[in-house]
Amino acid sequence: MSRNDLERSRALSRRTFLGGAAAVPLLAWGAPTVASLAAGGTATAAEAAPLVASHPSALHTAGELSTAAGRVSARSQPWIGGWDRLVANGRSQSTWTPRPLQDVIRGGDGSNYPQMMYDIHAAYQNALRWRLTGSAAHGDTAVNILNAWSGTLRSIGGNADRFLASGIYGYEFANAGELVRDHPRFNRTRFRDMLLGIFHPMCEHFLNNHNGAVITNYWANWDLCNMAAILAIGIFADRDDLVDRAVGYFRTGAGNGSIDHAIPYVYDDLGLAQWQEAGRDQGHTVMGIGMMATFCEMAWHQGIDLYAHGGNRFLKAAEYVARYNLGLEVPFTDYTWQSGPSSTAPHAGWQTHTEVSSAGRGHVRPVWDTVLGHYEGRRGLSAPWVRQMAESVRPEGGGGDYGSTSGGYDQLGFTTLMFAPAQRAAVRLQSYNFPDRYVRHASYVGRLDANVSPAEDAQFHIRRGLASPGSVSFESVNLPGYFLRHWDYAIRLEQYDNTATFRGDATFAQQTSTVGSGYARFRSHNFPDRYLRHQNNLLRIDPLDSDLANQDAAFRIL
Repeated sequence: MSRNDLERSRALSRRTFLGGAAAVPLLAWGAPTVASLAAGGTATAAEAAPLVASHPSALHTAGELSTAAGRVSARSQPWIGGWDRLVANGRSQSTWTPRPLQDVIRGGDGSNYPQMMYDIHAAYQNALRWRLTGSAAHGDTAVNILNAWSGTLRSIGGNADRFLASGIYGYEFANAGELVRDHPRFNRTRFRDMLLGIFHPMCEHFLNNHNGAVITNYWANWDLCNMAAILAIGIFADRDDLVDRAVGYFRTGAGNGSIDHAIPYVYDDLGLAQWQEAGRDQGHTVMGIGMMATFCEMAWHQGIDLYAHGGNRFLKAAEYVARYNLGLEVPFTDYTWQSGPSSTAPHAGWQTHTEVSSAGRGHVRPVWDTVLGHYEGRRGLSAPWVRQMAESVRPEGGGGDYGSTSGGYDQLGFTTLMFAPAQRAAVRLQSYNFPDRYVRHASYVGRLDANVSPAEDAQFHIRRGLASPGSVSFESVNLPGYFLRHWDYAIRLEQYDNTATFRGDATFAQQTSTVGSGYARFRSHNFPDRYLRHQNNLLRIDPLDSDLANQDAAFRIL
């Protein structure tokens, strides 16, 4: 039995389960009835995943929708912030009127694709509101949009960008349809025929032929969006062959969307990995993180864990992209590729990126809480740079909130609402050279001690840096609002007073320590030649001018 067969057998067949499951209500106040064994939990093996429950099971499962609805009802943060962004978005209104086209063109003369783009997001957002509140008006609007398009669309054309349309709008359409698949007015058969008859053939053509270009000509995003469309269409249409096709390409495909091509270089000692488009610009690089997260999330709900592939290779890439876009430096390995038509291979043009691109640095898209929700929320793994990025851009919105051009609609968004994990558990900082001792505060003095009592004195929440989003600050668990800061180079615990001086004193740049695998060191924000260290069991900031100082400044985050 192949590895893919083993993974598929770990999960109940969607068809088998739907054939024998008893339907239960999703929400008590009138949302549609679906079979709803919740997918989720913590994986116990390297590539274990939850059992597939039932439809919906693309980006969202019935259990996850029910959880989100409860959080919205309770007005719990950070999720209610995501809900408020959804409600405020112009495409989320039940008054939206669809404008379907027979022939959509993206790229070249006559481009008219924004009409499709806007309608897809209106359908998804109204469908999400229906799922979370049971609002009949929003459900009807979502169905009206999707029925209008499936009854009108005949073709997608244009220049090479038509394959971006087949991929991006294919996966988005399928996810909107998946949310309303059991709505009594939804023409599911006709919508399925549209996905299989128009979108799927274009996606397959691109992955097989790459528009007549050499295999490395198109960036990772081109493959990823078409892979995501095939996967989402396979889920919606109950076509396990399409699910297997997409997953197989993710693992071993020849194009840049397969994981080893999309993430060509791994820096295991740093917990980072270089994204294929990092030397191009940061807008497309962040887009790539979002597309791969979307793909992995949909696969997860089919019982296939691609998040864990290659020792969490994707997590390392997300950490790389988050870290750089937070303003910190990352390593870079020269990346060489070939471009041009396949008819000229092997003599088509060769190009090389020699450094990470600063173009668009700090670019924001609604992608980060999807990544964080899996790695920290489900798996309990540390993702410090992804967490800092997610917290700095929350609550994440959706289509139209990030610009009016196509880039603002590449992701369905609202990831804080649907994926943000609960607050991370408190951490402890363990000393490298005194492993039985931990950072603590005692009578407001920063110390290093063993057998800490009370235990809360040695527990902290790592917050986004008060003075810099690319850094960290340490907030006391038992004294909320109190942070570790330096004063005359000594570390104290003091209440945040919202001054620039306090923010600088309480902010540290997390770096990889030069001693011991898995240890970090923390550089002072406003005294960048000094680092957090212990000396005679007291904490202070000092230059690292000796081997002993480097050892004293190394801590493991537990």
